[in-house]
Amino acid sequence: MAQTHEKHHDYHVIDPSPWPFVGSVGAFILLFGAVAWFRDLNGLPFAFGGLDLATPWIFFIGLAIVLYTMFAWWSDCIKESHQGFHTRVVSLHLRYGVIMFIASEVMFFVAWFWAFFDASLFPNEAVQYQRVDALGGQWPPAGLEVIDPLHLPLFNTITLLLSGTTATWAHHAMLEDDRKSLITGLALTVLLGVIFSYVQYYEYVHAPFAFGGSIYGSTFFMATGFHGFHVIVGIIFLAVCLLRAIRGHFTLHKHFGFEAAAWYWHFVDVVWLFLFFAIYVWGSWGAPIH
Repeated sequence: MAQTHEKHHDYHVIDPSPWPFVGSVGAFILLFGAVAWFRDLNGLPFAFGGLDLATPWIFFIGLAIVLYTMFAWWSDCIKESHQGFHTRVVSLHLRYGVIMFIASEVMFFVAWFWAFFDASLFPNEAVQYQRVDALGGQWPPAGLEVIDPLHLPLFNTITLLLSGTTATWAHHAMLEDDRKSLITGLALTVLLGVIFSYVQYYEYVHAPFAFGGSIYGSTFFMATGFHGFHVIVGIIFLAVCLLRAIRGHFTLHKHFGFEAAAWYWHFVDVVWLFLFFAIYVWGSWGAPIH
């Protein structure tokens, strides 16, 4: 009887899990809460079932559910790996999943680049979308001061490229079973990511233009802001890998979690290079520097 249940394949059929359902509920509450929060920020009611739900708390409840689902689900994946369920075939398919995820993220940023280039290459046509000021038939808009690309943006570019090298150093250290260098490289990568995020926050606070008022500001903040969000996600991803490395989780043959984090971080690096040259350098060419 036991032989009838013996596995004769390299695939892993997981046990019934509550996390897909819980995650879906959390994502719905998160979206619903975001709408309620936006209504609250604009001083508008959000009537639902006879109640005014215009409050930010629904959003944070959904966020808590999503974050807990991520923690619990990925913890289960780590346990499955330690139990030997991540065979060669399973590991290959996990890598395919990460590749498809990064490909979807590429298309996500294509949308922001498309919006920026559409407005910058055809400024006369973009005038009709302006609600506060006109572009003056040029790009950047007439009278608008831009951020010096050779100041903080260049510093951040160097910082992020350095973080890519430290991540690669950590990866090679792991392949050579050098745990001390692995931990050091990961710690430096996280530190450089935090520096990048702080500098971008400082840049936003002192930016000479706002999100509203011109399509330049809107496209600028949407593209660079979503990249900044991805940097924060990458920092968390790598910080978790750092804690796992300290606990001795990664080995020469079992390190998919770190490999996925490294791929994601290099993706963030490449996107920033496109943002730097397209939006900071080319997109502000000829405009007065703040």
